[in-house]
Amino acid sequence: MAIPPQAMPEQDARERARNMNEVALGYTAEMAKAEASRCLQCPSKPCMQGCPVAVNIPGFLAKAAEGDFAGALRVIRETSLLPAVCGRVCPQEKQCQKFCTMGKLLKDVEKSVAIGRVERFCADLARENGTEEPVERAPRTSRRVAVIGSGPASITCAADCAKAGHDVTVFEAFHKCGGVLVYGIPEFRLPKAIVRHEIDGLKSLGVEIDNNFVVGRTRKLRDLLEKDGFDAVFVGTGAGLPKFMNIEGENLNGVFSANEYLTRANLMKAYEEGRADTPFWHGKKVAVLGGGNVAMDASRMALRLGAERVYLIYRRSLDEMPARREEIHHAKEEGVEFHMLENAKRILGDDKGFVNGIECLRYELGEPDASGRRSPVAIPGSEFTLDVDTVVVAVGNASNPLIPATTEGLEVNKRGNIVVDPETNMTSIPGVFAGGDIVLGAATVILAMGEGRRAAAGINAYLAKK
Repeated sequence: MAIPPQAMPEQDARERARNMNEVALGYTAEMAKAEASRCLQCPSKPCMQGCPVAVNIPGFLAKAAEGDFAGALRVIRETSLLPAVCGRVCPQEKQCQKFCTMGKLLKDVEKSVAIGRVERFCADLARENGTEEPVERAPRTSRRVAVIGSGPASITCAADCAKAGHDVTVFEAFHKCGGVLVYGIPEFRLPKAIVRHEIDGLKSLGVEIDNNFVVGRTRKLRDLLEKDGFDAVFVGTGAGLPKFMNIEGENLNGVFSANEYLTRANLMKAYEEGRADTPFWHGKKVAVLGGGNVAMDASRMALRLGAERVYLIYRRSLDEMPARREEIHHAKEEGVEFHMLENAKRILGDDKGFVNGIECLRYELGEPDASGRRSPVAIPGSEFTLDVDTVVVAVGNASNPLIPATTEGLEVNKRGNIVVDPETNMTSIPGVFAGGDIVLGAATVILAMGEGRRAAAGINAYLAKK
């Protein structure tokens, strides 16, 4: 307990707000050893109950504390294929670190052992030194598995099926693989070179990737089973359908879903002006509606795209905000202006149909809602106007509707999520499995990975019986 928590080195806030380089600079070897040494090696391993893929956290921290970073990575990779990704984007404070005994002793989850930061260091070191150990693959079974989508759930499922000896083909609608890792999460939080490296790891397992292939349009799901000779299919198409607020002015020029705004910037690199694959709207005064991680990403991206002022408008207080504390802290440091207990009432436009303002209402907190958070209640007569030329709506996403809409007999719930067996992740169609946000709704990378792992186990068991 005498070892102080190791702070993560970061870029200066004023400099990073105008560049796309990664904000967090990573630990040194000595910092990683010191942080790992804070682990109390609890026999009950409480931290593991917060990890959706059950990484042996005390096991890898013990190796890292000794300076055996290769051994630590070996332990991590027993259950997690994406340590460099998870070490950066997982909400550890709500998962493994939430249950850390050190954090409880110090009465502060931020003083828990920084599990993700040590995980990131171990993965980065091996990648940068070229010392990653190859993944073993079982003898070929001659069974064929189709994986639809290439996000975290699909990557995990494809890898586990390939390791079991099956021939795996990934069908990806976009021209680049990675799903939300490439189109949703900005470069300054997750460098895309890391995602490409993980996709290369999939290819080294023999996984084939077919880009620009939209299942439901290019080919129907059932055709993969009935005409193309696949023995099983995994659906991991995510939650890519943006939600809107259905308020006046949402169809004005200058209003974007966060999905489109971030996809143009992340996947198509709109910030590389003159070289980008897409045009981009250069807003100078940007309002972002929402309080989750996507809203933080959009707000911080707006600064990097040249916005002079960025307003983050959220109808609850800071305590109810679902975004990671780290992302909120970074956004504030970089200059995002937080408007708490406020929400958009209507978006205003000029006579040419372009955004020129947003009318908001002030709120107060009432009784808790079903989620336990206090419900926001509008204050009558509290309207006010902000001068903006861009509005980004980041109030959530629904499951991708294409495959359910084009696949007869595929059961979905009232929210459009595919219904699966909780033990195997098989859908209502024999041989078709699903996982990730298409099942859960918008969730985290690590939860999607857990879904992909469970589905792969279900597929492997199904094919063994077959």
